[in-house]
Amino acid sequence: MHKILFILLITLQCLTGASMSIYDIEVKTIDGQTITMDKYKNRVMLIVNVASKCGFTGQYEGLEALHVKYAEKGLSVLGFPCNQFMSQEPGTEAEIKSFCSLTYGVKFDMFSKIDVNGDNAHPLYKFLKEKEPGFLGSEAIKWNFTKFLVDKNGNVVGRYGSSTKPEEIEADIEKLL
Repeated sequence: MHKILFILLITLQCLTGASMSIYDIEVKTIDGQTITMDKYKNRVMLIVNVASKCGFTGQYEGLEALHVKYAEKGLSVLGFPCNQFMSQEPGTEAEIKSFCSLTYGVKFDMFSKIDVNGDNAHPLYKFLKEKEPGFLGSEAIKWNFTKFLVDKNGNVVGRYGSSTKPEEIEADIEKLL
């Protein structure tokens, strides 16, 4: 369904000469509510594919710390669970939400589980990867906790690998706030 809507949106934009914006993309919250990324207009976004059973899962703590420190200044941390890497996010949305809340006190926005690579990759991740390719121009997400930094105007301005800790991105976030 998302793929068809994405293709229709791209076709419409090609016919009208308009370019797609991150704000046009629909996402589903971890509670099942469909929203558009327009909710985050005029905010800096740190978008992360997350997993509960990964060696990098401890980064939830750093992501939450950024959320606490900068949310009122205009930062939105957005977590997108993904089970594509060695099945490290096997839980349901309710299980993921409970784990994040109870283990790491996560209060930043979390979303329904998605694919970030392949034919079923979510339109948001297709957009992010196209705008900010990774190492040697590869668009593929290599692992959990890949991070994308988006400025207040919806421009993807940075991509950080799994081993980059959230606190290492703090200076880049501060420049955009």
